[in-house]
Amino acid sequence: MIRSSTRTGVAQALVSEQPTGLVRAIGRWSLAALMVNTMIGASIFGTPSLIAGHLGRLSPAGYLVAAAGLAVIMACFAEVASQFREAGGPYLYAREAFGQFVGIQIGWLTWLSRISAGSAVANLFISYLSEFLPAVNNPLARTGVLALLIAFLAMVNYRGVNGGNRLSNFFTGTKLVLLALFIGGGIMALALQPGIRVAPAAVPVTAAHWFEAIILMVYAFAGFEAALLISGEARNPRRDVPIALLVALITTTLLYIAMQYVVIYTLPDAAASAKPAVDAARRFLGPFGVSFVGAGALVCIYGYMSASMLHTPRLTFAMGERRDFPSFFAAIHPRFRTPYLSIVTFSVLLLLFSAGGTFRWNATLAAASRLFIYGSVAGALIVMRRKRPRADAFRLPAGMLFGVLGLMFTGVLITRMHIPEMVVFACTFAIALLNWLAVRNRSE
Repeated sequence: MIRSSTRTGVAQALVSEQPTGLVRAIGRWSLAALMVNTMIGASIFGTPSLIAGHLGRLSPAGYLVAAAGLAVIMACFAEVASQFREAGGPYLYAREAFGQFVGIQIGWLTWLSRISAGSAVANLFISYLSEFLPAVNNPLARTGVLALLIAFLAMVNYRGVNGGNRLSNFFTGTKLVLLALFIGGGIMALALQPGIRVAPAAVPVTAAHWFEAIILMVYAFAGFEAALLISGEARNPRRDVPIALLVALITTTLLYIAMQYVVIYTLPDAAASAKPAVDAARRFLGPFGVSFVGAGALVCIYGYMSASMLHTPRLTFAMGERRDFPSFFAAIHPRFRTPYLSIVTFSVLLLLFSAGGTFRWNATLAAASRLFIYGSVAGALIVMRRKRPRADAFRLPAGMLFGVLGLMFTGVLITRMHIPEMVVFACTFAIALLNWLAVRNRSE
């Protein structure tokens, strides 16, 4: 009896010592892979023609200019994010730097951006899949396929962050291999078959062309900020976030430049192509190229969706945890240690936006918020330097200068936004204002 009682006591003690919060399972390289997975979606197969139309033969170098601007923003993220070990990303940084009102505004903008971006690529997945299975264009079949795709990702992430992390890593590795094969095939063809090389069309490049091209490239690079929503499950955000951001920026910049180079030097009049990657692949891979690029696009798109399912629910979890959202969003599954109700909610909204909207509509919603999010983090760096002068975190050399440059970079691009995007932002601001009015008197 005594031995039995002792065993029971030990068991109870062990149970009481079990973690009650999220599990820190995301290491440095998994975090970098998650960023790359989110930054490279289907746009890499479509933007080469748009960028070529603006910059012509200068388009590969144009990515270096965009990467330099994004490097300033990512540097701001590196310092600010390294000060936090909780989930929430830009929402959390804005809340700490500027208070609850601004935090809720950025939280809503981030949530809108992630839902609409995920829905946009879900619609693209159906478009690419229809090349292999035309029946998915039927509205009922389309909705059914979307439901299965989203439900599978939700189930994996519901059952634990390790499963979602492994799935994201798998897709990141697969898409990198496929893109390397495409780019490598194009470069080999240019080297071994001189007759396949074409001269890029001459384009009169103006300042307006540069602005439009950089905005397109910023949108193509976007997504790294979403990976920081999962900092509550990162093992060591202080050390890992800056390195992961640097690795993600270098990797994606090299891939975008290489893709652009292959397209403009293998495809005559690349700017006129609606499917530049497909048309270029047909030139140096033959009929097989169409199927190869189509399959590669499906992998990239679904990989992007898997990353979204991993990190986006952590936003509403963080907002619920701080009572800026209904508290049930902060519920953690007693067995799987995941924010399961936030995952379910995001899955339902993702399906509704995907089934009820189009790619263009969802892409407009996603584009409207990112520049404001980036600007808020650049501003947060300046404020946090004053509020936490001795924070135990990564310190960016000349950090105040980076913050000012980040505000200038995003401010200039915001002036180039169109009326529909501004309308979406105004509506989101109004919803977030109502949210703040409802919760402003709550104590944490």
